[in-house]
Amino acid sequence: MGLINPEETTKLIADLVSIPSPSGNTNEVITFVENFLKELQIPAYRNRKGGIIATIEGQDTSKHRMLTAHVDTLGAMVKEIKANGRLKIDLIGGFRYNSIEGEYCQIETQSGKKYTGTILMHQTSVHVYKDAGKAERNQDNMEIRIDEKVHTAEEVRTLGIEVGDFVSFDPRCEITPSGYIKSRHLDDKASVGILLQLIKQLVEEGITLPYTTHFLISNNEEIGYGGNSNISPETVEYLAVDMGAIGDGQSTNEYTVSICVKDSSGPYHYGLRKQLIHLAQENNIGYKLDIYPFYGSDASAAIRSGHDIVHGLIGPGIDSSHAFERTHISSLENTAKLLYFYVQSELVI
Repeated sequence: MGLINPEETTKLIADLVSIPSPSGNTNEVITFVENFLKELQIPAYRNRKGGIIATIEGQDTSKHRMLTAHVDTLGAMVKEIKANGRLKIDLIGGFRYNSIEGEYCQIETQSGKKYTGTILMHQTSVHVYKDAGKAERNQDNMEIRIDEKVHTAEEVRTLGIEVGDFVSFDPRCEITPSGYIKSRHLDDKASVGILLQLIKQLVEEGITLPYTTHFLISNNEEIGYGGNSNISPETVEYLAVDMGAIGDGQSTNEYTVSICVKDSSGPYHYGLRKQLIHLAQENNIGYKLDIYPFYGSDASAAIRSGHDIVHGLIGPGIDSSHAFERTHISSLENTAKLLYFYVQSELVI
């Protein structure tokens, strides 16, 4: 068991990443998720923060599970309209300015009008600026070149652009013949796609879950508080489905499911970790264990909020996290398989 259809899942992920949804401006993508769940006739509601919670009733309604993935992404806001008609930006989420240099972007005004642009160094032209390569990539030096005939701050404001307007980055999504999907925002829209496909699989196969299970698609994870509320008092286990980060000293790769044992918040629940490993081994699921020292999840946010739950974190391995991300269909498959068997397993406590 695993993904219902790999092509269908990657298409769903591609659809998700194509919808701009920086933290703070996620209504459009939440509506997309809402419509997906409506087609499956899965009861769901929005919380006041704008996330969406779907519930599948299980045999035991006195003990619940919750699974989360987040649909909000990195992005920016207009910080200042410069005298030259370009825009200074302020970042949303934890990433570096160098990771967005040269990226196409979209500015959405308060009225909903959208303009395109490119994020560039002010000192981009090597024919003009001697320090083009050495100048620091930071808020003072980087700006948006708007694709409109504007040369002054007044002309920009005539378009309706103002301080506080949201800026989203072009995902540049591509699915390769060799099975890779590369795109911005695979963190965490790859996992959102996997969870939605899991719900669809449970419905189509007529599976009755052992415990009532909630699926929270959160929308503030990148700023630290996406999944820390709307956890029912009956919830015993809480599993965040996010990315596994790849780099020097890490075990995670693009082909297996990553099981996080510890992040910046401390260790995840030891019993749940052991159960996830057992399920992976029992069902021939490729997995890696890893520690992420500069990472936090919806599950760790829930623990910090004081909820008395067993918490865990798994996800597909994502290369170049918070930049030009990539994973492989086999990592999506292994993550989907582990989730499929997990939601049908017994609780740890």
